[in-house]
Amino acid sequence: MSILDVKSYVAGQWIPPNSSARDIENPVTGQVMAQAGNDTIKTEDMLSYARTKGAPALQAISFHDRARLLKSLAIALNNCKEDLYNISFLTGATLSDHRYDIDGGIGTLFVFASKGRRELPNDVVYLDGPIEHLSKTGKFLGQHVCTSLQGVALQINAFNFPVWGMLEKLAPAFLAGMPVIVKPATATSYVTELAVKIMLETGFLPDGSLQLISGGLGDTISQLTCQDVVSFTGSADTASELKASPHLHYESIRFIAEQDSLNATILGPDITANHNEFSNLTSEVIRELTTKAGQKCTAIRRILVPDEQVDEVISALCSKLKNIIVGHPKNKSTRMGSLVSNVQKQAVIKGTKVIGKEAECIFGDIDAFDVIDADSKLGAFVPPMLYYCDCPDTAEAIHVIEVFGPVATIMGYRDLDHAIDLANRGGGSLVASIFTRSSDVARQIVLGSGAYHGRLYFSDYRSAEEATGHGSPLPHMLHGGPGRAGGGEELGGIRGVMRYMQRTAIQGGPDVISAIGNKWVPGAAENTYNEHPFKRYFDFLKIGETIRTQSRTVTIKDIEKFAHFTGDTFYAHMDDEAARRNPFFPCRVAHGYLLLSFAAGLFVEPNEGPVLANTGLDHLRFTQPIVAGDQIKVRLTVMQKTPRNTEYGEVRWHVTVTNQKNETVAEYELLTMNSFSSKS
Repeated sequence: MSILDVKSYVAGQWIPPNSSARDIENPVTGQVMAQAGNDTIKTEDMLSYARTKGAPALQAISFHDRARLLKSLAIALNNCKEDLYNISFLTGATLSDHRYDIDGGIGTLFVFASKGRRELPNDVVYLDGPIEHLSKTGKFLGQHVCTSLQGVALQINAFNFPVWGMLEKLAPAFLAGMPVIVKPATATSYVTELAVKIMLETGFLPDGSLQLISGGLGDTISQLTCQDVVSFTGSADTASELKASPHLHYESIRFIAEQDSLNATILGPDITANHNEFSNLTSEVIRELTTKAGQKCTAIRRILVPDEQVDEVISALCSKLKNIIVGHPKNKSTRMGSLVSNVQKQAVIKGTKVIGKEAECIFGDIDAFDVIDADSKLGAFVPPMLYYCDCPDTAEAIHVIEVFGPVATIMGYRDLDHAIDLANRGGGSLVASIFTRSSDVARQIVLGSGAYHGRLYFSDYRSAEEATGHGSPLPHMLHGGPGRAGGGEELGGIRGVMRYMQRTAIQGGPDVISAIGNKWVPGAAENTYNEHPFKRYFDFLKIGETIRTQSRTVTIKDIEKFAHFTGDTFYAHMDDEAARRNPFFPCRVAHGYLLLSFAAGLFVEPNEGPVLANTGLDHLRFTQPIVAGDQIKVRLTVMQKTPRNTEYGEVRWHVTVTNQKNETVAEYELLTMNSFSSKS
């Protein structure tokens, strides 16, 4: 059998392994099938190439352009996913496992591409939170902004998800404008190598934006600076070694870790064997035991059930485990493939011996189990194994040792407080799942256990049909956990992007704040044109473009007509004496929504034109009442522009309604969709 040479991609060149390369065994046969590593790679060249080529190129384009880049990469990978499936069989995993990894990674790219277009500005500066008013008159303001770090995102990934593990880190880093150096685990680096090749061959990636280290890191860590980020997924031991680097501490280099996790699932005290949630829990446990042969950082390791339900849960789980066929990953009958290597197999065997001192093995014999189309002695095969601990309060290993394979332990609890205590004894996890119909149970667990888990997944019969499951990190939500889980956070939508950016507090006048954020703020300079802004196409409108309207008098007849027409006859609008008893009103007052309607009547250009639709308003505040006889007028200003596609974009307008004394009575932000000109 020919040996695969797993290459690195350094400074625009593919570098083959050399004599220092590490052998990679086929986990099904135990034979050497590949090699990776080259100790002559100059990491300073990689870092320099990323900083001088990749970073400037990515940071020269907007968040929206970076999002389009991610979408293009996702499409390219999706078009080649059969090739990725095929090479992934060499990891010992089944086709459903490959789909979990590869489709999950591609889906993550699509989500970040979409969120980047919808939630980030078409700019390179992100405004973090609202304006802070630092003076009485509004002439001195504060604004937190986020800008791209000027370094490199070094991303060190685990063996179990060679595609998803890379893409879930790459997507937010690219959106933030940071070039990426990917360091996959050597055992499955050949899968990552193919994914990187596919992305590079699109021609969409700027030079230096993506590089690959197949093999050892060398002295990379010692050459990082405060502008770099290290994102790590793997064992707690390796994470500790990296964290211990004096250079990381001295340079204050950001270190994001996702490591060991003794995740738990809890059967709620309100659930019996007759409930759907009972069978949903047992199905979830089986899926987490067997997907990727249990080699998942989010897999269920501890199963917590009420004492009186232990026997029924054990019976249900063992019944389902009997149907799990272990074997060659290409055999269509196989439900669970092998571990990634025989080294990993020995680690699992060692771990089961430790927890076996505190818990009884009730399913799975590691010395005697059937394997189809493969030799269990040569390959890295183990059976799914279920343990039962009857003394979880005095046990230690089951709450400390993570056996990274198809191994889980069931234990009983007395009451919900006991279940919370047992779940928390894991010392911090990525996820805990709870199967309950009780909102009171859910709230109690959040209050008692939320601080120990990065994610809490609640499942009942209503949500189960559409839920993604215990073990699936979603790009929209945070992925990470406290304590032994590493204390890091990944994904989380735009929150994940911010971990690759620097937050800076900006202080200055309205014009400065407006210019930096490319978003008009009250008090900044206004631009006026002879033409009504509603007649101007999206691409011609300027930030700060303003019109000021004529005044309109509000009459008692207006108030009463609006009340009867809408049905809003609230006493403050209709009963003068009742209104005067209200501390907020001097007498009968106009409806707030009447003022909005009159304001629109004052500033709207009624004829067909570039304005396509009013899509909503944000941050509405009524600051003073209007009574019959008062006059109102409007200032309308272009606040921000965001392209949505090639035909139209969103315009955010700042609207201020004032009375005859020039006092603000209402303020809000109006959203419209405006078409581009044919010349754009």
